Amino acid sequence: MRTELAERLKQEAMGLGFAPVGIAAVPGGGQLRLRTAALERWLQAGHQGSMGWMADPRRARVETLLDGVRSLVAVGLSYHVAAERVPGALAIARYGWGRDYHRVIDGRLRQLGRWLEGQVPSSRWRVCVDSAPLLDKAWAEEAGLGWIGKNANLIHPQKGSWLLLGHLLTTVELPADRPAEPLCGSCSRCLEACPTGAISEPFVVDARRCLAFHTIESREPSLPEPIKAGLGNWVAGCDICQDVCPWNGPRLEPSKDPDVQPRPWMLDLRAEEALGWNDAAWDERLRASALRRIKPWMWRRNIRATLGPGS
Repeated sequence: MRTELAERLKQEAMGLGFAPVGIAAVPGGGQLRLRTAALERWLQAGHQGSMGWMADPRRARVETLLDGVRSLVAVGLSYHVAAERVPGALAIARYGWGRDYHRVIDGRLRQLGRWLEGQVPSSRWRVCVDSAPLLDKAWAEEAGLGWIGKNANLIHPQKGSWLLLGHLLTTVELPADRPAEPLCGSCSRCLEACPTGAISEPFVVDARRCLAFHTIESREPSLPEPIKAGLGNWVAGCDICQDVCPWNGPRLEPSKDPDVQPRPWMLDLRAEEALGWNDAAWDERLRASALRRIKPWMWRRNIRATLGPGS
């Protein structure tokens, strides 16, 4: 009975545009415990930088997020699209090209939660996107969606690492899928490609040396000199460690989902023009965008940093 329910649940999730979809049992197995221990070591080393929320103790205890949770449904939403950035334009991380994925995934998973509640009326559920204190990539790995690569991104053998993740916690006990096995092998392209050496060792990203952290999360008035030196054209996040990953090759099928398609201005952003935009202009362009987290003054800070000394 529950096996049939799990299969129907996966079909419902895929009908909402998610793929892959997997199920993990709570509290998880040995692999998840290893990931939790790795988080503690990462925090103790200070790799989170100013992201204090990463130390939220609930992140290591999924049962604190939903009383009585027995299963977790992990879903992926591909943001690999056919469009490309215009040569010479400023660079924006692909995950931010479309609509705010927090809203997109949250809305779709709420539909899935209501469907499940209709099948099991006594059940309760909770939706988590990456703003919730959950080990999202570790739980996705536990549910079989893919493995955590050396660049700390989740990698699926057919979808690559261009996946936005969401989770539906439920009190319904469902049969679990097999956790994914790592397939990075001896490859070290991501470590070698990072311009600031942020991937200090396989599977460990030091936010204090990461372009994405400094362009999105840091509220400092200026970027550190080592970050400026490795910035290139990046003004909002960074995709370098994903661009070089062999699992993200040209064989990947682009998504046609309208919610992940890029806003044209993000593909052809020019420094001289963008520096002339006032706060209201930025506000208009960033409506319903995950990159609204980057305030207008931060965009200007990042753009000036790409222009070099004296800009």
